Amino acid sequence: MSKHIVIVGAGPGGLACGMQLAAAGMKVSIYEKQPYVGGRNASLTIGDYTFDLGPTFLSMPSIVKELFQAADKRMEDYLWLIELDPLYRLVFQDESIVMYRDKQKMKAAMQAFSPRDVNGYEEFMNAVRKKWYALLPVLQNKHDSFLDYGRFRFLKALPHLSIGKSVHDVLSDYFHDERVKTAFSFQSKYLGMSPWECPGAFSILSFMEHEFGIFHPVGGVNQLSKAMATVIEDLGGHIYTGCGVQTVKTENGVAKGVVLEDGTFIGADDVVINADFGHAMESLFEPGVVKKYTPKALEKKKWSCSTFMIYLGLDKLFPSEHHTILFAKDYKKNVEEITKTYVLSEEPSIYIQNPSVTDSTLAPDGHSAMYILAPVPNNISDIDWENEAPRYRDLVLDELEKQEAFTGIREHIVVEKVLSPLDWEQKHYVYKGATFNLGHQLSQMMFFRPHNRFEEVQHVWLTGGGTHPGSGLPTILESARITAKAIRSQYKKEMVGAS
Repeated sequence: MSKHIVIVGAGPGGLACGMQLAAAGMKVSIYEKQPYVGGRNASLTIGDYTFDLGPTFLSMPSIVKELFQAADKRMEDYLWLIELDPLYRLVFQDESIVMYRDKQKMKAAMQAFSPRDVNGYEEFMNAVRKKWYALLPVLQNKHDSFLDYGRFRFLKALPHLSIGKSVHDVLSDYFHDERVKTAFSFQSKYLGMSPWECPGAFSILSFMEHEFGIFHPVGGVNQLSKAMATVIEDLGGHIYTGCGVQTVKTENGVAKGVVLEDGTFIGADDVVINADFGHAMESLFEPGVVKKYTPKALEKKKWSCSTFMIYLGLDKLFPSEHHTILFAKDYKKNVEEITKTYVLSEEPSIYIQNPSVTDSTLAPDGHSAMYILAPVPNNISDIDWENEAPRYRDLVLDELEKQEAFTGIREHIVVEKVLSPLDWEQKHYVYKGATFNLGHQLSQMMFFRPHNRFEEVQHVWLTGGGTHPGSGLPTILESARITAKAIRSQYKKEMVGAS
């Protein structure tokens, strides 16, 4: 008999997990509260302009390809990927540097920007390449027992974890110029963390971009979620959008299914939670069912920063790179304000995606669909976003207009949407507006991160950024593979026992 798996949330983790389970012959039903698929990896359409709601970088497309192959599908039949060259432009106060995947181009750019760090670039890439291949088995397998620390894969990775070092510390082993260290450590923000606090093992993030490239799917990174949803339906699965789950129904510590917001009970053999982790723990279980992740316990966890978003439809094609990052003059102070003192930086760092220079499908001819992000504190800060959002929007645009590539941007706005941390929490159900989920301190990684097999309730599983191995699209997809593999393995054992 085919097992029925109910998945709560149609984010990339839930979709990737559902795709694997449907391919294994299981009945898959996904219930999504929003009227669209993708979660934070959805599309946002305003008039004639299309934006990615959240992630705009697609790295490690090999993982995506493997997911499709496991479902007996070809990624190329669903996604058209364009490799970006260059990777991005990084703008400091006095100078900018364009970063490349091509090693010769990158060395030439480094020679012009910081000559004494050219050799450090090759040393960094060679050293972190070894780290990457040592850590990969840890990222691709479950870690829900202390015994996993004794497995060969972890013991092999242990010397490469850079325990006691931050990402900034690791970069300091190879580079002298603080701007170059920033150029290879700002990726800590993908985890919502400071490079001065993010564990040194995550120096693999910049390595991944330089080693494997950055890609843009035509139509936006949101196309990944839409493609996986199509595969699930092709395989006989069902996705119900605008159909939220109210409660995971349990009896004697065992999940029996879910109760929808309209009161309908849907029975299931297993329930996979892809909703935001903190939000799920607060809202998806009846009182007393979850004992480890109570509201008080959640408040004591370390949570990532949030993001202040501006989406602009512009009647001009601005002459910038596909990806640009403007760094605050005092970047360390800016990061500490975001992650420690919880105040709004008056000189923010800003990420700008201008994908219309690559992809003509996102806006009318000669127009831009521009995505602007400023990392800000999460809602633990108690910042009054209802009053601050208009002011901060103007401050961010003021900083953009100081750059030649974005001069006069206000004059070309056709459509606009602002998304604050309060909106992330109230409209997108993100706990404390922490858009990158739980922090990635070593105290919240591997065994100490919520397990893929949810330990509080039998036949409940987690996937997404709030479980092992962590947040960021590649790791979220790996979490889906780990969870799907464990569910399949569980029923293989049952079938063997019954034979």
